Amino acid sequence: MQLQTKLPKVGTTIFTVMSQLAAEHKAVNLGQGFPDFDGPPALRDALTRAMAQGRNQYAPMAGIAPLREAIARKTERLYGRKINADTEITVTSGATEALFAAIAAVVHAGDEVIVLDPCYDSYEPAIELCGGRAVHIPLQLPDFSVDWQRVKDAVTPRTRLIMINSPHNPTGAVLAASDLDALAEIVRDSEVLVLSDEVYEHMIFDGLAHQSVLRHAELVARSFVVSSFGKTYHCTGWKVGYCIAPPVLSAEFRKVHQYLTFCTFSPAQWALAEVLESDPAHYLELPAFYQARRDAFRKLLAPSKFKLLPVRGAYFQLVDYSAIKTIDDLNFCEWLVREAGLAAIPVSAFYETPPDTHLIRLCFAKSEATLEAAAERLCKL
Repeated sequence: MQLQTKLPKVGTTIFTVMSQLAAEHKAVNLGQGFPDFDGPPALRDALTRAMAQGRNQYAPMAGIAPLREAIARKTERLYGRKINADTEITVTSGATEALFAAIAAVVHAGDEVIVLDPCYDSYEPAIELCGGRAVHIPLQLPDFSVDWQRVKDAVTPRTRLIMINSPHNPTGAVLAASDLDALAEIVRDSEVLVLSDEVYEHMIFDGLAHQSVLRHAELVARSFVVSSFGKTYHCTGWKVGYCIAPPVLSAEFRKVHQYLTFCTFSPAQWALAEVLESDPAHYLELPAFYQARRDAFRKLLAPSKFKLLPVRGAYFQLVDYSAIKTIDDLNFCEWLVREAGLAAIPVSAFYETPPDTHLIRLCFAKSEATLEAAAERLCKL
């Protein structure tokens, strides 16, 4: 059978490739971004209780009311933004579904979507499946900041959406309030919308505050804001996320969501609704929890030949390996699995046109034992 692919540039994701290599070589896996420890016991107990209570059938399409209401209260506490739980919050089957649904809801054939490289690998395929075109603007080295003038210059009459991500995967950079002001100035008096990927919102370090689009009165009126319970509660396999958007955008978002997954794992929604209310300390303490892991991992890697880049948020550490080898990052990652027994992600996988750097991404959302084993191998190189 001859089939014309709709995604000619897409193969198996780099995360799957490196995780398979890690399994084959019994390597320590710091590649794929998931914790190797469980979420809070109270959450797991609440899930078991929800299933025992018969919460096992379809949830409402937009998500159960108690969870949407808990999200609204959390949003107001954290960002000072009062959100309507009925018309502005939609629970999704993970953040990736939310990102796809938001893009599919508003991007038409011929539309342009500005993305900031390096960017998460699901963005461009979603844009292309909708007939749109991703316009890649590289972040500025060495700090991965945004060149807002370059973003402004890239806006055309076809621009439909600008996508941002903070805290940033894979670099750990974070946006400041001034960045949101610059973005607001660009989209003001236009029909350009914003899609803000904030799945690492609770992983921000050194006393910084997460500058959510939800804090910005002008931007919030034209934005989809996506978050992830999987990241926040160390349960990525549950695939539960949500999208906050104004009513007119949420209505279009739900048109796609209802035919994409319709609804999301019901017992998990009940469990999350319970724990969001009973244990807000979990997400409030998450910055300190992951900062401690960041600092411990960096200390373990200090004797190595790797150059460690700053990490202000998320749970990834970029390292420069040029003192060890000067081969490209994909070949280095393959060599690293085979020779050192450790899996990482090449940063070039997040770029349309990779810069001339030698960077790989390491995930530190791991147990102390895993990080110690990884560092021991890396320090031998």
